[in-house]
Amino acid sequence: MTSRETRVRFEGADGTTRVGDLVRPLGRPRAWAIFAHCFACSRRSHAARRVADALALAEIGTLRFDFAGVGASAGDLAGSGFSGQVGDLGAAARLVEAEVEAPVRLLVGHSLGGAAVLAAARDLPDVAAVATIAAPSSPAHLGLKFAGEGEILPQGAEACLDVAGQRICIDQRFLDDLRAHDLTGDVAALKRPLLVLHGPRDAIVGIDEASALFVAAKHPKSFVSLDDADHLLTAKADAAYAAGVIAAWAGRYLPALDEAPPAEGAVDVRETGAGGYVQEVQVGRHRLIADEPERVGGLDAGPSPYDLLAAALGVCSSMTIRMYAERKGWPLESVRVAVRHAKVHRDDSGARDAKIDRLTREIALDGPLDAAQRSRLVEIADRCPVHRTLERANEVVTKLVAT
Repeated sequence: MTSRETRVRFEGADGTTRVGDLVRPLGRPRAWAIFAHCFACSRRSHAARRVADALALAEIGTLRFDFAGVGASAGDLAGSGFSGQVGDLGAAARLVEAEVEAPVRLLVGHSLGGAAVLAAARDLPDVAAVATIAAPSSPAHLGLKFAGEGEILPQGAEACLDVAGQRICIDQRFLDDLRAHDLTGDVAALKRPLLVLHGPRDAIVGIDEASALFVAAKHPKSFVSLDDADHLLTAKADAAYAAGVIAAWAGRYLPALDEAPPAEGAVDVRETGAGGYVQEVQVGRHRLIADEPERVGGLDAGPSPYDLLAAALGVCSSMTIRMYAERKGWPLESVRVAVRHAKVHRDDSGARDAKIDRLTREIALDGPLDAAQRSRLVEIADRCPVHRTLERANEVVTKLVAT
């Protein structure tokens, strides 16, 4: 488990309700993003889910929501049009700021959603970067698919198209709205880092559309080929790859966490609010998640406290063995240490107060070592600092401090 979701509702550009999911990292988010789904998709698409999950791993929260008339959202898709989708992104950004008290820093859009985030970015000054997946260079590209260039539909008529197995129909209002937008002009004036992802074999939005976007954009800009991916990223591997690239790329342009790390040698632990017992552990610039197993009420989002204790002993033992072997010049190729924790009775009396903690350590040593060297390296493991700390009588000093 890398994130938690919260259902949200907000008013869209047309005054009707939009439904979305706030996907929160288990730790503190470094920034927030909005994902805009493709024309034939919803907030539950492969791309939407994979991108949000990858961003959560990179400590970035995401709002993914359904546009008008799609999924769980109210409203009329044709009546809202492309302008309505652009307006919805502004409303979504305001929702994020109200819910998490932080601005949206990253926009990600898929297909027509990609066109929408490019058009919306100019009115969202806090956005630091924009990424598109299989986006057209002009919204009118979709109009060509439906009705051809310049064709006018009779009043009340609809143009329909099969998109990824779905029958989708639009009317003249939607076509006029698509044709009214100059997306390459928006891209040229973007003044934000842009990442363009596109598959050269995309049969719905051709690779030339990506080229036009990339040429129109100013630096910094990046292009990543999605190779054999189809337009909707239906293959999990393709969606996961695109998501991972976006998460890695965005990290370059998003702010670091604004809280100073604890002093060297200190460990800072705090609840994440994810429910159960999920904790964020910060050690210097390093962060990890700790939790309890589901059987005791946790979410199993990370190792338990005793798992971390066992890990400390295993890591320290392995490091100490490696240092000693290098100092001696012995041919140690690799070390593996397995540590298991259990509550056991000190003796066979069965008395309740005779129970102790037992850490069982198994050490595997690879390399052309002789028996004496192997025996000595196992002895050396007992000299690791964590081992000595655990065997000594120690004390814990607790102080109550102001929050």
